[in-house]
Amino acid sequence: MLIRKRPVPEELLFFRFLNTRMELSEKQKHHYSNLEKGYTGEVKFDLLAEQLKEERLIINDLFLEVNNSYFQIDTLIISQGMIHLLEVKNYQGDWYLEADKLYTVNTGREYKNPVDQLKRSTALFRQLLQTLKQNYPVEASVIFINPEFTLYQAPMDQPIILPTQVNRFFNDLNNTPSKLNDGHRKLAQNLLSLHQTENPFTFTGLPDYHYDQLLKGMYCETCTSILLFEKNSRLVCERCGGHEKIEQAILRSVKEFKLLFPQRKITTQSIYEWRSAALSRKTFCRVLKKNFTAVGSTSDTYYE
Repeated sequence: MLIRKRPVPEELLFFRFLNTRMELSEKQKHHYSNLEKGYTGEVKFDLLAEQLKEERLIINDLFLEVNNSYFQIDTLIISQGMIHLLEVKNYQGDWYLEADKLYTVNTGREYKNPVDQLKRSTALFRQLLQTLKQNYPVEASVIFINPEFTLYQAPMDQPIILPTQVNRFFNDLNNTPSKLNDGHRKLAQNLLSLHQTENPFTFTGLPDYHYDQLLKGMYCETCTSILLFEKNSRLVCERCGGHEKIEQAILRSVKEFKLLFPQRKITTQSIYEWRSAALSRKTFCRVLKKNFTAVGSTSDTYYE
């Protein structure tokens, strides 16, 4: 049973929005590409996890704190006799391990070893279980999900699941009986209640941006083109033919505006100017009134 669906990471949303409205540097594009690949790998893993047959609780993307130390868990699977703590990586190409350091074969560049991150998260999670007075055993693994990934010199004693072992990992889970009780469900709810919704660490790779420099307009969700026209209560893309309900497109605009400019108020005029689409101001006003709470009753009205 899926307890917490994986959200799109906020940093990735920033880059998705900014990439359509400004020119990113090569370094920023590289970082953005890595964020997309990482999220794609996690979603791929989630699809495989949906096929688990025995009773299990799955919690994705937990951000927790214990003793003023923060840590993130990609996926947590609670089974009858075991908690699986999983770090999912979507690395591609040829890599090798040497003295517990991770390198790419092509460039020889060193990268952070995800096993080190996993060990830290596991230690902190066990501390958290102790504070909750829970005594469940924890098995932690780094899962390399991409079938185009090869790791040379991988030691057998490391908590690593290679692409050729992923199906076996799920088969082993399915072949292990698991019946859950109220204690398992209470633990899951406790962990959800401890999830940190506010990240105390700022994103280091975000580009500087200002309202005036960003391209305005309502863009196609499929191909990011701004060549849209209205047809039958939908916005249709002239480039790819993609279409989206007008209300849904406006709500997507509000979400984007709120993330990029959290200090600005959501008003009919602000969203109308931000999207500058071939839609009437009245249409924006109608959608905002329907989906948000109006504050004020004059021309200064804004929405929350």
